[in-house]
Amino acid sequence: MAKKKSAEVVSSARPRGRPRLPIDRDAVADAVAELLHEGGYDAVGIPEVAEKLAVSRATLYRTVPTKADLMGILFERSTRDLTKKAKASIAATPHPIEQLTSLIRIQADGAVQMRRYMPVFFGGGDLPPEVVARWHSWSRRFENIWVKVVAACMRDGYLAKDDPVVATRLILGMLIWVARWYRPVEKVTPEEIADVAIHLLRLEGSAKPKNAAPRRDGRARRSVPKTSG
Repeated sequence: MAKKKSAEVVSSARPRGRPRLPIDRDAVADAVAELLHEGGYDAVGIPEVAEKLAVSRATLYRTVPTKADLMGILFERSTRDLTKKAKASIAATPHPIEQLTSLIRIQADGAVQMRRYMPVFFGGGDLPPEVVARWHSWSRRFENIWVKVVAACMRDGYLAKDDPVVATRLILGMLIWVARWYRPVEKVTPEEIADVAIHLLRLEGSAKPKNAAPRRDGRARRSVPKTSG
């Protein structure tokens, strides 16, 4: 009886282990992004991320058990931030032209900030199917935000009337490609990139709709200034 009581006292006195360290999901996203930049998808893993975070594998594993979960954390942060900024910019003004120029600036900045890993998501070949599916689902929803703004700009005469979905994909494609070619050493800022895109689309200084003459196919085209002589 005494031995049993003594054993219970010893058992109750044992430490229950180290307290669990909280894992900062933004820090995990940063670590995954760095690894993708350094070595691509194959460079990402629980041991590598744990080393970046200076925590044990077991500690990280309790919060993020799989490689797909690691990619999911990066995906969720990236898409959450872009969506939040896009919706806020649209809510800030009722004018489509201002909404579109703001979206262009947000996307240019996002492409620069996400350049280390954006190509991985758009490539999709090495990602787990569930992550690719979530990325495609989000891409469609995000594209729809843009399509509504582009269509409104066409309706109000700020853009030539055409297929708003195709136009949106062309504009987004131009901005997403920034992630491929951007190099900090070239000292081109996201603001300057956005300015060029806005200039190409002839959106700068658009206080009122541009005049548009109808084409034979029923679509609108920009009026061309008459030359003298």
